[in-house]
Amino acid sequence: MLLPVNVTLGVVLAVLLAAAAGVAALASLGRSREILLAGLRAAVQLAAVSLLIGWVVHSIPPLLAFVALMFAVAVRTAGRRVTRNRTWWWAALPIAAGVVPVVALLLITGLVPVRGIALIPVTGILVGGALTATVLGGRRALDELTTRRGEVEAGMALGLLDRDARMEIARPAASDALLPGLDQTRTVGLVALPGAFVGMLLGGASPLQAGAVQLFVLVALMAVQSAAVATVLELVARGRLHRN
Repeated sequence: MLLPVNVTLGVVLAVLLAAAAGVAALASLGRSREILLAGLRAAVQLAAVSLLIGWVVHSIPPLLAFVALMFAVAVRTAGRRVTRNRTWWWAALPIAAGVVPVVALLLITGLVPVRGIALIPVTGILVGGALTATVLGGRRALDELTTRRGEVEAGMALGLLDRDARMEIARPAASDALLPGLDQTRTVGLVALPGAFVGMLLGGASPLQAGAVQLFVLVALMAVQSAAVATVLELVARGRLHRN
């Protein structure tokens, strides 16, 4: 086991969380309170999930309900990060566009069985990746449209459709949301060993098996994130997702 679950672990986590919040406060980043709350929420949520997974893995209905809950929370989180108005719920579309086809493919091919012990972590990884891509792509696209509003209006004046004018301005910025995933995939094994690889090794798998699982995770995430960014960009360009 990599980390013993004891008092020492709790103290170290508390120190690291306080350090993260302290650095943010000293640097005037304005996120120290959010860091503390995020850490506390993560502790409570992971404790609850750890207990809940032991129950849902044995039955299909609670398993599907848990997956639906993950999706709903991801939509709410991503949508409210992108915009505070009523259009936030459109974030469901890019997350679903990325996750649903990939999970369906994995289930149809039998690579991932319909069992909680396999479906929950795989779906969680993919939903998390789609959430991140949606937030980054949506925020960057909307920020770019706000900053370069004059260029959008100039494009419309030249005869471009509203959607096309917004797309020309927002596309390069939104595409930057793919960079974290691309960099992680390009440098895997050279800069860092991701969690899936390390977890498989600690679980007794061979290095070859661990590498295959990690490769699958990285490639699946790129597919999910590409679909999520393309979809959220289209929603922004069409004015479905906005901040007005």
